[in-house]
Order: sequence, then structure tokens, then C-alpha cells
Amino acid sequence: MKTSLILGTLLLSLTSPSKDADYLRLQTVLEQYGFKIKLETPPVREAYGAFESQTRTIWINPIVFDLGIAKPTLVHEAVHAAQFCYGKTEVQALGLDIEPPPMTRLYFMRYHSFTRQIEAEAYTIQVQPNSVDLVISLLNKHCRKK
Repeated sequence: MKTSLILGTLLLSLTSPSKDADYLRLQTVLEQYGFKIKLETPPVREAYGAFESQTRTIWINPIVFDLGIAKPTLVHEAVHAAQFCYGKTEVQALGLDIEPPPMTRLYFMRYHSFTRQIEAEAYTIQVQPNSVDLVISLLNKHCRKK
């Protein structure tokens, strides 16, 4: 009986995440630009987040709230949304003049060529102290309101 109660609490925690003001602000901006945010397991195996350009959908794995990485996960996927707006019909690197911090290289160096570029931008933005403001400015610059 105790096990089911613990599992029930864990499931409640995962399906009812508390969000901070920056997360909510970024979510609102994304929605204003026609992106859908789904709090559910992404279609990409073992991913914390995912972006699908065809449907303008961003998946946020509910576990990120318990891990304390909800905001950087949403920022990362929002960078891909801005890259999509910039590319008009496909995700395209923004050509940002920001050097990826050494700690981020581990995450994007496993990708090759084009994918490495777009992931480098997303990881670089997500670790900036002003990441939410920075990605919102990229969305404002490259996206059109729906």
C-alpha cells in the first residue's frame, strides 16, 4: 500500500509542475508566436525536450521540473524555435557571435556538421545568465506573431 502512495505522489509531482516566472514568461512568448508547448515525454527517446518544426511543437519532459532543469530545457528548445523562424521553413543556425563555453562542448560535439551548429547555439544560449531574455530577443527578432 505504501508503494502505490509513493508512486501516486511522484506522478502527481510530475504532472503538476510548478513553474518559475521566467519559464512562464518564455512559454507565453512562444505561444504568442504560434508554438505549442506539451508537458509530456518527448517523441525522442531519453530526451528532456524536443522541437518539431512541422507542427511547431515543443515537448518538455515533466521530469525536468523535479530535476530543476525546466527553464534551461525550455530555453534550449526555444532557441530551436528561433532558428526555425530564422530559416523560414527549416531550422537554420542563427550565426550568433557567442563563443560556446567549454562546459557545453561535451553536449554538442557528438553531433555532426549542421546539427552540431544548431545544437551549439542552443546549448550556448541555455547556459547564459540572461538566457530567457536572450532567447526572447531572438524570437522577437525572427518570428512573426500568430
